[in-house]
Amino acid sequence: METGYLLDTNSIIDFSAGRLPAKAHQFIAGIIDDLPQISIINKIELLGFTRVPTEIVTFTESVFVINLDDDIVAKTILLRKGNKIKLPDAIIAATALVLNLTAVTNNIDDFKNIEGLQLLNPYNFS
Repeated sequence: METGYLLDTNSIIDFSAGRLPAKAHQFIAGIIDDLPQISIINKIELLGFTRVPTEIVTFTESVFVINLDDDIVAKTILLRKGNKIKLPDAIIAATALVLNLTAVTNNIDDFKNIEGLQLLNPYNFS
């Protein structure tokens, strides 16, 4: 079975700004060309800046945005109760866990204590 990926806000911004290592950039480009998925919280974060680059707006219009549903909300609540984690990070983690996706993020420390969460740091991509 092919692994699905959930792109975190920082990975999208770093990809767009050309800050990722070449292999990581190529890997994320492949995800974007295939089936890019983000959480609704990522869309809010990406579009919530004062100035949003056109490519970010276009990206958020073309990806599959995973909205909150009862399962993701319930998992978010459990994660918040069991871990010291910010609400946006809990939503991202819950989304990845419920949908069995690997979270692509540079903020590994924000998620490191979430049991069962698969993480991929694009800066450590090999």
